[in-house]
Amino acid sequence: MKRTVAQMLETAVLTFGDQPYCWRKTDAGWTPASFRKVRDNALLMARGLRARGIGSDRNIAIVAEGSPEWVTFEFSVLANKCASVPLSIKLLPEELPFRINHAECVAIGVSYNQIKKVASVYAQFEHAPLIILLEDSDAATEEARGLVPGAQLLSLHALLEEGRNADDQAAQAQAAAQAAIEEGTTATISYTSGTTGNPKGIMLTHLNYWSNCTDSIAYFRIPRGYSTLVILPCDHSFAHTVGLYAALIQGIQLYFVDARGGGMAILRNIPSNIVETNPVFMLTVPSLSGNFMKNIINGVESKGAFATKIFRAGLAAGIKRNGDGFNRPGPLVQLATFFPWFIAEKLVFSRVRKMFGSRIKFFVGGGALLDRGQQEFFLAIGLPVFQGYGLTEAAPVISTNTPHLYKLGTSGRVIPNLTCRITKADGAEAARGELGEICVRGDNVMAGYLKNESASMAALRDGWLYSGDLGYIDEDGFLMVAGREKALLIASDGEKYSPETIEETITTTADLIGQVVAYNEHRKYTVAVCSLDETKIRGLVQRGEASNPEELLRFISESFYSYKNRGLRFPAQWTPTTFIIAPEPFTEVNRMVNSTMKIVRHAVIETYAADIEYLYTDEGHDIRNPRNLERIRHYFA
Repeated sequence: MKRTVAQMLETAVLTFGDQPYCWRKTDAGWTPASFRKVRDNALLMARGLRARGIGSDRNIAIVAEGSPEWVTFEFSVLANKCASVPLSIKLLPEELPFRINHAECVAIGVSYNQIKKVASVYAQFEHAPLIILLEDSDAATEEARGLVPGAQLLSLHALLEEGRNADDQAAQAQAAAQAAIEEGTTATISYTSGTTGNPKGIMLTHLNYWSNCTDSIAYFRIPRGYSTLVILPCDHSFAHTVGLYAALIQGIQLYFVDARGGGMAILRNIPSNIVETNPVFMLTVPSLSGNFMKNIINGVESKGAFATKIFRAGLAAGIKRNGDGFNRPGPLVQLATFFPWFIAEKLVFSRVRKMFGSRIKFFVGGGALLDRGQQEFFLAIGLPVFQGYGLTEAAPVISTNTPHLYKLGTSGRVIPNLTCRITKADGAEAARGELGEICVRGDNVMAGYLKNESASMAALRDGWLYSGDLGYIDEDGFLMVAGREKALLIASDGEKYSPETIEETITTTADLIGQVVAYNEHRKYTVAVCSLDETKIRGLVQRGEASNPEELLRFISESFYSYKNRGLRFPAQWTPTTFIIAPEPFTEVNRMVNSTMKIVRHAVIETYAADIEYLYTDEGHDIRNPRNLERIRHYFA
């Protein structure tokens, strides 16, 4: 049996048949599509693509929110022995042409929410790609045609009908194409976020996905029949593998967050969709779990001083009881912390968990480094986040914590059938506990970067994928990820430190701070650029708690360093001595956040280079400096 995604789908149909696979929210409620229906419709669409003249080994893009239609359309692309090019819905219009043209896409699957964006730059697409609107509405299709006059455009329903009506030649050609899929056939081309220069197209094969899904599921031991609400976008490699494809192995039901109304509607719909779908687990990234954490804390504090006191005491007790998860404290600590934890569990924690439904067991974290403080928080309240580590180039899972084996502050142990080596700067293998570059080898490692031989040769050497991330294997065999090699803080004495933990800690504990980027490039102290939480700041001013910029800046400073009150500490040279307030949040519009919600560090540093230098002057060193005061003065206008 071939180890391909196409075969995974066929096996899922044989195993789970008419059981629900994907769910979509409609006016009538949640509507399922079974494993069989997804497979059957995918084959019809593949024949429709054949009837339209799209043969094997072509590339087809998808620009849409996650949905059963997204999944079905991608399977149709694969069934035609083509490669899917999943693109983020957060890309700006001007970012689409390079990716579409570089991959030579001959068709694009587009949602109604994204058609205006695609239409605005369609003239820049070099291959006049066919547009398939991933909707069944005739009105939406006609509206879309008006936006892209002259382009070939049809609805998903029309593509299905063309597949049903395809002649024998098209049907036979599609069947032959599917039979010709090999383990080394490219399944997807996933573009990097492009934080420097043009993005690279990561070519992942059917075997890459098959091996990573199979190994991850076996290691994590997810039982059959679980369900999850898919919040992360489908183009995200983490959601792609651990969500869409891994579900085929264990019959996992995928509920897609209601995307009707676009991006802001998605955010508003998440809380109600969680309650409606009652998931057993969820996939998350640090920015999302950080928001959950803030909302939980704010919700408890809104209940009054008594509830807050019980919550904080129980949280502190829970953190002590759990230790790092792998090495737990002895019976004396367990006994001493039992009652405050037990009271909080009965009166507060159990109610907090109901925000995520009655069946939620855990979160699976990926996408970026997760602050240990978040891990301790969620484990203490009974909603553990099992953090993993991966790269899109590795399809993407490399290591993960699991419900059966975890250690807080780490990225878990390396999954089976994958070899991980820590390599020092001189090329030698590092000893246990010694820092170096994380390198991996296995069937999940990409084929290379599309049309970029030099980048492929730099990343793939002697069968090893060089990640560009620093880390080490600790004394218990868990992978510790220190951060990107090119994103480290560097002190004046040359010592290095990863900024992610500091930044995550500040943003998750500081109510008034929205985002943080720490900086130290061979300087005598560390500084930071931060954005503010506009809603919280305005509320503070409107309530009269801060009557002038000086008072407000004092509140901001106290909030920035509030992590110290929670017993969290960092080495002094890495703790930001001062900070500058950015006049606006870091967003995709100003190019300071990429499509995967990660801050583009170099863009922030370049934009605020003059402000950063100012922080190293006598005047700027003081947080109450004129620039900070001026940037918050408008709150009192």
